[in-house]
Amino acid sequence: MVKFSKYDFADYLNSEEDVRMYLETAFESSDTGFIAHALGNVARARGMGKVAKKTGLNRESLYRSLSRKKNPYFSTISKVMNSLGYNLTFTTQKKCSKVPKRVLQPIH
Repeated sequence: MVKFSKYDFADYLNSEEDVRMYLETAFESSDTGFIAHALGNVARARGMGKVAKKTGLNRESLYRSLSRKKNPYFSTISKVMNSLGYNLTFTTQKKCSKVPKRVLQPIH
């Protein structure tokens, strides 16, 4: 029988560029579960205990909050982002190509 080890994304976040691109992808998705999960992976890669200490939050509650199944408070997201050395910036969304307006034809 073939045995597979559990894939842990945190094991592959080796550089700042990897982390930045991963978090950008998560935030661009607008999927709050993915965002929380991604922050949790980065926090685990950096050391959840260190993140907990920097944020002043309980380590166990961070594990629970930063999972795909949870929707953490914005204050938790902000504290974790700051503890990891990141901040949120805002840009305008890329405009989609114009959708042609439907032309209404008169009924005869």
